[in-house]
Amino acid sequence: MYPVSAQFLQTLATSHTMVAKVDAYYAGQLLRADLPFSSGSVTVDRASKSRRKLALTVPDPALLPRGEIDPLAPYGQQLVVSRGIRYTNGAEEWVPLGTFRVDNPSGDTHFGPVNVSGTSMESAVIDDKFQVPTTTRGMGGCVDAMTTLIRQTLPDAVVTNLTTGNRNPSVAVATWDAGSDRWDAVTQVARAMSAEIFVDAQDRFVITDLPDVVNGAVAWDIADGEGGNLIASSRSVSRTAVYNAVVASGENSASGAIPVSATAKDVSLSSPTRWGGPFGKSTKFISSALWITAGDCQAAADFELFNAIAPNVEAALDTLPNPALEGNDIVRVIDGGRKERFLVQSLTIPLTADANFAITLRGGKEEAA
Repeated sequence: MYPVSAQFLQTLATSHTMVAKVDAYYAGQLLRADLPFSSGSVTVDRASKSRRKLALTVPDPALLPRGEIDPLAPYGQQLVVSRGIRYTNGAEEWVPLGTFRVDNPSGDTHFGPVNVSGTSMESAVIDDKFQVPTTTRGMGGCVDAMTTLIRQTLPDAVVTNLTTGNRNPSVAVATWDAGSDRWDAVTQVARAMSAEIFVDAQDRFVITDLPDVVNGAVAWDIADGEGGNLIASSRSVSRTAVYNAVVASGENSASGAIPVSATAKDVSLSSPTRWGGPFGKSTKFISSALWITAGDCQAAADFELFNAIAPNVEAALDTLPNPALEGNDIVRVIDGGRKERFLVQSLTIPLTADANFAITLRGGKEEAA
């Protein structure tokens, strides 16, 4: 979660004045501050290759782009979006919601409005497919490899390693053909070190440990009742995407390594998903050219099993808006006396006070009362 003051979090649960702004930039230069808008939202989704998306409605048809350097033109223009709180003493506290490449402005030329969509800067790396075969040979560690691949597209990109101990294990030799997706290559390297990478609200390419719902720190409590911030909730449970065995395999001809594999199974007698128990047998297969030893595969299978046997519980909440949340945060939901930890799967943050704030959570884990 983006670091905010204790006063900010306390004020979220009370009547307050929200503020939001959108500034337009081109080639690092401010084109237009405080763009007028009538509605808008930022969606953060862990399942999307571009983690953050902007939808914005601008009422003034004069802002429909006609020139190459107009504020809403799609030639590299970026919209920097923030939301915050104005306190009763007039002071303001702001939270960044992201930097978005303008993708698709459209609207009625006489009456408007102008509808604008934008995506976070993974999109630039996604667009820049490899023009020639590209290898990790000589790139050193996994973080070094990801940084190199990203900066070949965005030379000034900020790449921040937030993994525990700032891990940077050596990267196996892998090669991607011309035409391959550069961002897929980056995320494959991240997965090889049991990490994930995404662009955060501060426009940084952030490398983090894979989230751990059971042991990770709770970023925010969502509670019902008087003084709480929970408005409504729904819940569904499914065995879809729940597995009790994982087979990990690696085959990498570029490094000259022989094919390797390893298996992890849920064998705990107390587990409701134990292999061969009433749940049955369900196997997930994963692979990567960056796993070149049996130990690499075993570590990947063990970690994936930890996630695979987690209950597939999906909770959808309407709650008071917290713009500081990120897509990999862990929240605690306190509803009817029960306490459960969830991973934030997606959330939509409105830019106006009259729109709903919705969160989808995955993988519930009940806490002791």
